[in-house]
Amino acid sequence: MSQPATVASPPPLKDDMDIVIPTIRSLDFLETWRPFLEPYHLIIIQDGDPTKKIRVPDGFDYEMHNRNDIDRIMGPKAGIISFKDGACRCFGFLLSKKKYIFTIDDDCFVAKEPSGKEINAAAQHIQNLSAPSIPLFFNTLYDPFREGTDFVRGYPFSMREGVPTAVSHGLWLNVPDYDAPTQLVKPLERNTRYVDAVMTIPKGALFPMCAMNLAFNRELIGAAMYFGLMGDGQPLGRYDDMWAGWCVKVICDHLNLGVKTGLPYIWHSKASNPFVNLQKEFKGLFWQEQIIPFFQALTFPKECNTVEKCYLQLSKLVKEKLSSIDPYFLKLGDAMATWIEAWEEFNPAAAQTESS
Repeated sequence: MSQPATVASPPPLKDDMDIVIPTIRSLDFLETWRPFLEPYHLIIIQDGDPTKKIRVPDGFDYEMHNRNDIDRIMGPKAGIISFKDGACRCFGFLLSKKKYIFTIDDDCFVAKEPSGKEINAAAQHIQNLSAPSIPLFFNTLYDPFREGTDFVRGYPFSMREGVPTAVSHGLWLNVPDYDAPTQLVKPLERNTRYVDAVMTIPKGALFPMCAMNLAFNRELIGAAMYFGLMGDGQPLGRYDDMWAGWCVKVICDHLNLGVKTGLPYIWHSKASNPFVNLQKEFKGLFWQEQIIPFFQALTFPKECNTVEKCYLQLSKLVKEKLSSIDPYFLKLGDAMATWIEAWEEFNPAAAQTESS
């Protein structure tokens, strides 16, 4: 007797999430992602030469934008979108109208669990974002909302409801996300440890956000997902996602939103050139020792009760407190304020809600 056909489960929230990918090359890597990402809409941001032909495998639903499109669509505000840097992906965040965004890099492939099962990173990110976070009190069994676990003895019942999750920060097998000095010291080191855990980053703790495997609730925190002025014409590179992460985390802490890290894993296939990276990171390696204390000491007035208001306040503080490090931070603060103007232009309904 023949067995009944197995009906594949529909992709989770396929109409509620966009996939944003910055790239300078053809996207053959998407073939490995086809079983998981083909149902979703892709927003591809072509960096570098806008005349270069970028190939996308057949079957994917996508839109592609290059520098000429950014200049045309954003007009005088186009200068806030970085060039020749992965920070250009935040243009895709502006264009999206979906609740969730999952952004990956073009050198990241589908990873496998220790059992050999392929990991559906998009589904795990949605699971993380759909369940509450617990930033106020650490649970020693990590995420109590995952199947097979719960709050441990002694966890306050008054805190078990948690808070909305704004960010899901995934990790990487194979090539770790190291800075240039660490790359030079450990050129052959690879991450082979698969840790089956998701945890909330506690309130008051900063973290180095990496955008190669990142998802977020655009409605909750999208207005703060600006990746700064990086790359061509700027004194800094490879700090785009970390800058955004520091801004996002202090705003999430203030507004009682959560940030999770851990699963899902992706397979990061190649290490970038550490000598090129050192040139990009050089100033940041010194500057971060003053930037981190700035964020650690930062507080928002109670009037800052939306992401947009928090981010505008942060843009002023960046100019006021960090410009003594380098005049670059005056430009960055202005760009942050312009980003909010652009965000409200691209999201008029949200801007109207905030002002009402």
